[in-house]
Amino acid sequence: MPASVVAHKPKTIVLQIEVPIESGNMLDLEDGLQRALNEAGQLGTKELLELFEPPNKDPIVVNQQKWSYKGKVLKRYETMYGCVPMERSVYQGVRGGVTLVPLDLRTGIVGSATPKFAKTLAWKYSQMPAPAVKEDFATNHQRTLSNSYIKHLSDKVGALIEDQKDIEYDLPLLPEPVETIAIGLDGTCMLLCEHGWREAMCGTLSLYSANGDRLHTIYTASSPEYGKQSFMGKLDEEIAKLKRLYPQATYVGVADGAKENWRYLTKHTSAQILDFYHASEYLAGAAEALFPDSKTRRKLWLEDRLHNLKHTFGAARKILKEIESAELPKKTTALIEKRYKAVTYFTNNHHLMKYQEALEHNWPIGSGVTEAACKTLVKQRLCGSGMRWKLAGAEVLLETRSLIHSKGRWEQLWSNVMSGKVLLDC
Repeated sequence: MPASVVAHKPKTIVLQIEVPIESGNMLDLEDGLQRALNEAGQLGTKELLELFEPPNKDPIVVNQQKWSYKGKVLKRYETMYGCVPMERSVYQGVRGGVTLVPLDLRTGIVGSATPKFAKTLAWKYSQMPAPAVKEDFATNHQRTLSNSYIKHLSDKVGALIEDQKDIEYDLPLLPEPVETIAIGLDGTCMLLCEHGWREAMCGTLSLYSANGDRLHTIYTASSPEYGKQSFMGKLDEEIAKLKRLYPQATYVGVADGAKENWRYLTKHTSAQILDFYHASEYLAGAAEALFPDSKTRRKLWLEDRLHNLKHTFGAARKILKEIESAELPKKTTALIEKRYKAVTYFTNNHHLMKYQEALEHNWPIGSGVTEAACKTLVKQRLCGSGMRWKLAGAEVLLETRSLIHSKGRWEQLWSNVMSGKVLLDC
């Protein structure tokens, strides 16, 4: 017996299902239960959709335009539980042309998908390729979907995100006041269909307490572009919002040695700190050049210089002079190159190695949050084996993943979408 509606109450719908119990295998029994629940879900979703149908055939007004009833047209709605065919009312303006479906507007239908289904599918596609999403729905939800539909609906959600780009996202409730906001940006390469390997950009805005505890991080990312104007614009907007919320906070730029990063960060921050771990890598190369035959001396020298670099004012300049003036025991090409790279890096960036000041103020000295963003936002999803991307498809995924990883924003997006549905004068 299929699922059925057994009662309509003022504020509830009562559904009835039958679950087969012929098999003694618990897994088979659970599969049977899920099939029954999916049947009930389809029936229940149809009943819920009916609640948003216009109560009569009278004309309606939308955006100060009058629309007249033209009859009912069948549409197949995709839901979490299966496809729901339903005849819904269609309206048309006095001049003809485009039609309007009040039910779709009121419920927030995305293409042909209910909002819950669109939200779930887009989340899954942001985490794994379409074939994996297809298999997940078939295995875990008993839903059959095509790869093309998965991509199509994800693009629809991407367009929805673009439509909501001016939304003011609220920060989650933070346990402590915000004292410092660290801004970082970095790039990582991904493979494009037409342009080969190009650099996608990621940005992070991390909020810290007075004790240096990270309270919250906002993520942003953009697909590869010449000039990076779109990415910089996104980051500009996020920085401006935070400066309106926290005008008294100290804004600190933290990044690696790429000059273009610092040209941007200097405009937005009052303090700039070079990533300590990049500096330590170059210092390790210098240690290898200075002590190629003694691991013990190399280790002791490196530990001492790293401690001084982190805790002693002006240590970067002293270390630079020491490396420049030191005689190399072995003048092989590899060792000369290691010393040269360390000297160049310290020459170009010693003014950003203000680690003693940073530690005194509990500012971050590492860009690990931003580097992790490059991995989680770009590499984990867009750089799988054999993956190549068009710019538009990559942008949709990066926008979606940025929202999901910025705590609270994914839910706020959908809350805003649903609260912004068109109200009809019926």
